[in-house]
Amino acid sequence: MKRLPLLFYLIFLFLSLSAIARKPILISSPDGNIQFEFKLINQSAFYNVSYKGKQIILNSSLSLTFDNGKFENNLTYKTPVLTDTTEHYTLYAGKASLVHAHYKQVLIPLEETVAPFRKIGVRIRVFNDGLAFRYELQEQAGRKDFNLLNEQTCINPAGDPQVHSLLFPDYLSSHEGYYSNLPLSKVPADTLMDLPTLFELPGNIYMAVTEAALLDYAGMYLSRQGNGLLSKLSPLPDNPAVKVKGLLPHKSPWRVLLISDRIGSLIESNIITSLNEPCKIPDPSWIKPGTTTFPWWNGNVVPDTLNAPGNNFVTAQYYIDFCARNRITYHSVVEYGLHQWYMDDGVSFMPGPHADPTTPVPGLDMKAVCDYAANLGVGIRVWVHWAALYPKIDSAFTNFEKWGIKGMMVDFMNRDDQEMVNIQTEILQKAAQHHLHIQFHGAYKPTGINRTYPNELTREGTLNYEADKWNPEGITPDHDIMMPFTRVLAGSTDYHLGGFRAVPASKFKTQYTRPLVLGTRCHMLAMYVVLENYLQMVCDYPAAYEGQPGFEWIKSIPTTWDETKVPLAKLGEYITIARRKGQDWYAGTITNHVGRTLDLPLDFLGEGIYKAEIYADAADTKEYPDHLVKEEKKVTKTDTLRIQIAPGGGQAIHIYKDTNPK
Repeated sequence: MKRLPLLFYLIFLFLSLSAIARKPILISSPDGNIQFEFKLINQSAFYNVSYKGKQIILNSSLSLTFDNGKFENNLTYKTPVLTDTTEHYTLYAGKASLVHAHYKQVLIPLEETVAPFRKIGVRIRVFNDGLAFRYELQEQAGRKDFNLLNEQTCINPAGDPQVHSLLFPDYLSSHEGYYSNLPLSKVPADTLMDLPTLFELPGNIYMAVTEAALLDYAGMYLSRQGNGLLSKLSPLPDNPAVKVKGLLPHKSPWRVLLISDRIGSLIESNIITSLNEPCKIPDPSWIKPGTTTFPWWNGNVVPDTLNAPGNNFVTAQYYIDFCARNRITYHSVVEYGLHQWYMDDGVSFMPGPHADPTTPVPGLDMKAVCDYAANLGVGIRVWVHWAALYPKIDSAFTNFEKWGIKGMMVDFMNRDDQEMVNIQTEILQKAAQHHLHIQFHGAYKPTGINRTYPNELTREGTLNYEADKWNPEGITPDHDIMMPFTRVLAGSTDYHLGGFRAVPASKFKTQYTRPLVLGTRCHMLAMYVVLENYLQMVCDYPAAYEGQPGFEWIKSIPTTWDETKVPLAKLGEYITIARRKGQDWYAGTITNHVGRTLDLPLDFLGEGIYKAEIYADAADTKEYPDHLVKEEKKVTKTDTLRIQIAPGGGQAIHIYKDTNPK
């Protein structure tokens, strides 16, 4: 009889602990504005998200499907591990040089109460400007590997938000297209939403969904399921039923939600790089962001007096001399006459059976070109098709380093399945061993890997000015204005900037050589600040630039930054982005097809008196969009600049300390 009280006590304690285990797990951002709630409902995992007290994600489930069943039911969890972390790190190329990342984190160790007793942790990090979570697959008794068939990450947003996204019918894509703007309820259920996707939620709250640290995993998309969203993973090409395979333990990429009621906060955020591992290149001092020619865009234009233009020394010399005169960091050797610089028996840049990027075409001595450029302080880059490069990656990179090549554009990736993701990672790793930087084209969005491998300077994944060569509609300012609010939220993008032949829409036509562009010249200049890109292109030919107003802006523009601010922004209409390099600030403002007047507060400046060099649309840009006016003003942090922008126009401002303030 004396044992009964002890038995009752143990039963009471068990029931009490069970009740505690069923209580939701709450974790908030350091400022308390964002709250993530995790809970088990009928032994299945769900979460909610609120912002400033308003629920923005409702009862969204988390589950994974493997070849040995679904990890969804009969779940429990051990004691959660909570931490509060502040991290400081350097970005060798980024929108900020020194990042201060403060977040709260919880690891929830989920496990099944029935066979096969799998254990998968859910790790959640909450920052002041968003949150992220990922799945961490643990070792499993009796099995060392896994085959993931599907990831069912649900995101059920409140209301019927407006969606700004690229919509695709399947997983094979260069990630280029026009952004759709429609209510979630109107998104076709059989399409894929590319990432990042931006949502306008009730209460003037913005949320962008993307992913970070995409390594050894498949790229993620979203699809509409009823009133919510479900993740979709890119399938393996040789076994589409399987999305990810590997050894245990294994981690998914981070599923990222950027959240704010100020859309500029999403653009300023460094969450994507903060979710990646520190730099793995022992000494990255050789990595040099900068500007680069890309003569393919202009059609390899050279003077009529040039002797025998082509894939040869004299053509490269002409562009190298231009770079040296104008402080352009790199010259790109790409192609001539629609044939790449290396031996290949393929058609239209597609590699043939004997494609060989270790062997230049006859008449092109790559070492002589690189030596000549190096003597003038110019680096040489090359273009290469990934499928020609990858089978010869070791010998090609060895040759590139021996010749003196500094980096390359790797093109036509057009996939983001696990196999292609791993190929890109291997390219970065091996390129770093040979001191080569990488620019991916026809590639998926960035996921912050440039923190870990800063030799990735940029990637494409946008419908950009290259399409002006063949698209009869042209790339319009209305398309440009969507870039900072969508694709560039994920990171650096190459947009083929620098076209210096702007025309009114009524006079636009496609030209494969000397392409035309829409929008004003000041719009083009401002894009060098508005778009994040650590390898900005100077795409036109030398005679199109030298002596032209505004070229001095391109010659002096930095491509990597110490600080980024977004003082003015209205989704789809206009934006001003201000970026600091040292003590200097560069501000770029662009608009859509509507002209407007904006007031730009300069409170992002430091103390003292500054000079502002302002490039503004001229009064006659409707007829002559290349025209601009340039003026100088003395300003301080208490001033506000009145910005007048033409339809499709822009303004570019360089603000620097006044050395003679009197």
